[in-house]
Amino acid sequence: MDVALIVAAAAEVAEEHHRSEAPFFIAGGVLAAFAVLVSVLGFKRPDFPSGAGAARGVMGLGAVLVAAAMFTAVYVAI
Repeated sequence: MDVALIVAAAAEVAEEHHRSEAPFFIAGGVLAAFAVLVSVLGFKRPDFPSGAGAARGVMGLGAVLVAAAMFTAVYVAI
């Protein structure tokens, strides 16, 4: 089998299953905005977050946003 034929077939299949990259860009943008917001709050307020529960909440939200960005990256790539 010719390599050019295989590459052409793979490109054709890739064109048929192209997904929008918008979910990844949105999730990545929200994650970046969250990171900037947390860093600004951390610089302006040395006691941010004020308690253990708030710290867990910020870390949990960060973990959810990272997972969302990772999931959308994989979803778009498949």
